[in-house]
Amino acid sequence: MQESIEDQLKKLIVETLLLEDVKPEEIDTDAPLFVEGLGLDSIDALELALAINKEFGVRTKEDDERNREHFFSIHTLAQFIRAEQAHAKESGDGEPGAQKPGDNETHASGAKTGEADDEGRADTRDE
Repeated sequence: MQESIEDQLKKLIVETLLLEDVKPEEIDTDAPLFVEGLGLDSIDALELALAINKEFGVRTKEDDERNREHFFSIHTLAQFIRAEQAHAKESGDGEPGAQKPGDNETHASGAKTGEADDEGRADTRDE
């Protein structure tokens, strides 16, 4: 039997964030992930977003006001992943949450795709 997205997320959180004192089965599916609950912080959120992209092929958008809602709990994250995967299947866009040409994506330099960084270098990488 295939593991639920919720169970996969619990394992992913423990492994990605190196939570040595937490077992995946101890994480409450509906408990808040940040501040109270697991007590995760903004750096944890970034690491978790990258791990979710790698594991499930789902990307969050940097400026999406719903990110707080999506990352509230295991339950809300699982709902978000399912919705993005279903949307990708229906639209045939390939990877869920994949950015289209022209979408703004920030790279490590701080420059968005197609824009110049503070030293005038244009980011021309194809994503």
